[in-house]
Amino acid sequence: MSTIQVGCDLTYSVTSTTSFLFNLAAARTAHQNISDETLQLNPNIQYEASSLGMEDIQVYRLTVEPCELQLNYRAKVDLYPEIYDTSGIIETGYSQLPIEVLPYLNPSRYCESDRLTPFALKKFGHSQPGFSRVTAICDWINGSLTYQSGSTDASSSACDVFIQRSGVCRDYAHLAIALCRALCIPARYVSGYAVGLQPPDFHGFFEAYLGSRWYLFDATRMAPVEGFVRIGTGRDAADASFSTVIGAATLTYMAVWAEPITPNQIPNQPMPQSAVSTTN
Repeated sequence: MSTIQVGCDLTYSVTSTTSFLFNLAAARTAHQNISDETLQLNPNIQYEASSLGMEDIQVYRLTVEPCELQLNYRAKVDLYPEIYDTSGIIETGYSQLPIEVLPYLNPSRYCESDRLTPFALKKFGHSQPGFSRVTAICDWINGSLTYQSGSTDASSSACDVFIQRSGVCRDYAHLAIALCRALCIPARYVSGYAVGLQPPDFHGFFEAYLGSRWYLFDATRMAPVEGFVRIGTGRDAADASFSTVIGAATLTYMAVWAEPITPNQIPNQPMPQSAVSTTN
């Protein structure tokens, strides 16, 4: 178990009546216990807290008039990851997949797995099935793409990134998800906080369903998965964006952090030959 303090400060310049849907609260799961959680808004505006989507993502919904809106979120998270040896982690045949996992094999808005199937089969079709094949996908993405802020935008998809060979964390995750799905490996997008991420920001990574559970992967290799705090899960980033804005508002300031309360709780690098799962 490790304990991590997470938080974010956001400031928006709102110039007309605007509705917000914020998806930035640490998820409450069997592997994440949340305590000392606070959300403060300035001005002190009423908001609605509710769950959204198949994975019961915690969201905050509010509508504001023109103002400077400041949001401050804080939480203490106790992480209880399950660690497994990678050598015994195999792929699950389609007929054996749980029914609730099947949607994560389909192409989605940002993960056009159908268009990438020929490449995926040629490049990874003969790789050792299981955890090692997903790792090979991450290795290829990490070595083939350049991490470059501003090289993509909210409309960029896995195919766009595949062609231009650059992107940010969500793009790396989208491409990995698409390639996994093309090989009949269920995969889904995860947003969260990440210990050791530089520069600090909300992080996008992914999970692949192998054997009988979901395992965490990060093709950027910018932070150890043992220090990931889950926020939201979905087919791709469209289901787990940290904010949705309907109206006229500009983000003018953002600070995000994830810090272990006790030093050395999280390794600087992923543990060798180990797989991390934080959900069943």
